[in-house]
Amino acid sequence: MSDFITKSIFEILSQYTTETELAWLEQKSQAESMEVMTAFVACPRFLSKKIIQPSSGDATRLHTELPGFSVQGWSLVRLARVWLLTQLDSSDKETYVNHINTLFDTAELNELVALYSALPLLSYSDQWLFRATDAVRSNMGFVFDAIALRNPYPEKYFSEAAWNQLVMKTIFNDKPVHLLEGLDNRANETLAFILSDFAHERWAAGRSVPAQVWRLVSPFLNETLVNDMRHLLESDVVDNQRAAALVCIASGYEPALKLIAQYPELKNQVSSGQITWADFETNDLNA
Repeated sequence: MSDFITKSIFEILSQYTTETELAWLEQKSQAESMEVMTAFVACPRFLSKKIIQPSSGDATRLHTELPGFSVQGWSLVRLARVWLLTQLDSSDKETYVNHINTLFDTAELNELVALYSALPLLSYSDQWLFRATDAVRSNMGFVFDAIALRNPYPEKYFSEAAWNQLVMKTIFNDKPVHLLEGLDNRANETLAFILSDFAHERWAAGRSVPAQVWRLVSPFLNETLVNDMRHLLESDVVDNQRAAALVCIASGYEPALKLIAQYPELKNQVSSGQITWADFETNDLNA
């Protein structure tokens, strides 16, 4: 991991810690690996309970260096733990990997959250793929959130099957799907039809699907998916109608364009930019 992002995280830490707390972190970061690991566990004993709200400048710097990475809403302890992990000596791969695995194997809930949050910053990224995909299957909500939301690791390293599982579990658990980094970049045909099948099951049970998730199907429209768009347009839910309009126009698929032409007001709103996917990030069912 670059010195720049490590320094940026430390600068944020310095804004939320007392002189005593910061001195403790600096002293531990310069110690041998075992002491750094001990400090990782001990953070709650030495740091206050604060929530991190980085300035727009700090957030931009982090995102510029590591697109998709955010510490918004983290606790001070979580941020300090992640920073301490970046201070571990990674020169010897076997030793470093063993140290990180030891922390995983002995971690309690909040330590796991910090470890999964740190995956984009750890050395030897491919070594943590099993841990990351295993977290997707976790029934611990905070652990799932740590790997799924505002975390760039899955986009970069997950296989298509693992990515699709992550997206569908996010939707199934009513999590904010727009906080999945790489949501549009990792869209794929298999996922589009998994989503369609899922929607049909929900509709049959009298339930709904968050409107924003339909953004994933635009490049893959066929007759079945156009029928899904027709279902959305005929629904009484305004967000469903708007989502269908966005999908139809973005697809460029002739049957979809003919369908949305029957709804000129929606078509015009999309074409003029009055409706975008960003509109769903605050009023979606799973936001």
